[in-house]
Amino acid sequence: MPVYEYEHTNQGKPGEGSCERGRIFEVKQSMQDAALTRCPHCKAPVKRILSAPYISSQKSNSELRDLGFTKLVKRDDGVYENVTRRDGESRYMHRDKPETIPHLHKTISD
Repeated sequence: MPVYEYEHTNQGKPGEGSCERGRIFEVKQSMQDAALTRCPHCKAPVKRILSAPYISSQKSNSELRDLGFTKLVKRDDGVYENVTRRDGESRYMHRDKPETIPHLHKTISD
């Protein structure tokens, strides 16, 4: 169900109170529903505003690594390839070999 943004049209005018939901608020509505003309909380006049849509794009392995993520791809029973490995890390992680586990201290910091 889409999320629409609405803006109070009377905010900031002398003598007008402000809504607890804020000047701009979001409402989940069906695409068939008519646009709101009144705030469901304070009943003040509102207008629907345009907002940027959320668009997700896939990240490459190097982008994931640069963002601090580790991506392991299963290659065999108990064997995973670290496709985002950093300097000094093993290319393959083996279930029974703890020395092949990625170095978390290189990616996690306070």
